[in-house]
Amino acid sequence: MGMLDDRIAVVTGGRGGVGRAVCERFEAEGATVYAGDLSDGGSVGGDAPAGSFLPLDVTDEAAVMASFAQVRDTHGRLDILVNAAGIEIEETIETTTLDQWNRIFAINVTGTFLTSKHALPLLRESEGHASIINFGSYDGFIADPELAAYCATKGAVHALTKAMACDHSPEGIRVNAVCPGYVDTPMLQSFFQENGDIDSLQQAVRDVHPLRTYGTPTDIANLVNWLASDEARYASGQLWVLDGGLSAQVQQMRL
Repeated sequence: MGMLDDRIAVVTGGRGGVGRAVCERFEAEGATVYAGDLSDGGSVGGDAPAGSFLPLDVTDEAAVMASFAQVRDTHGRLDILVNAAGIEIEETIETTTLDQWNRIFAINVTGTFLTSKHALPLLRESEGHASIINFGSYDGFIADPELAAYCATKGAVHALTKAMACDHSPEGIRVNAVCPGYVDTPMLQSFFQENGDIDSLQQAVRDVHPLRTYGTPTDIANLVNWLASDEARYASGQLWVLDGGLSAQVQQMRL
């Protein structure tokens, strides 16, 4: 038996790096999974990804409502919502345009708001298994250079997660956020390619971690799977940092 047998799950950004790994893990644990994304190939591409593709633009309220109406008409309930859709913009506030600012907030924050808002009626129909897992970041606690807007969005998601938990945990809907550090996704690979010698930069990123490695999408999916399962029945309103010890250390002590 799987940890998520007979559960119904929607994963936004479900065709991206981490979202795809979450869909794969959920499906392996017995869940019926809908991978919400802009395209079936997503940012990774390839054949036969896990989960049924659900066309979903998290910035478009009508599209969000239509997607959850499809889930309602098919299943009558939802047990798990994972808000994994997100983008990153590498700029200071001085070089960030207003369009960039609005776009990253629309996807990372407003998207989390809209999907959660319209999933709630379906999550209330879950029989004691309802769980929302948002995606924050260690960058919502501390900051990397030239990620001002991204850091701001993740801080907002952290606060929103706690507020949602306060409001909806009494209804039996648990709300948590996973806060990854560096994870080997298309977003991270794009960072490597844009910033010089890829091999040396990859090693430098590994070396800055106490574990001397960065994470994989599977690492993140393992935590998301636990938060979605009944083993995490007492977990709500928390920000779960998964960063290889990166944010535990005082950086200047490494000099």
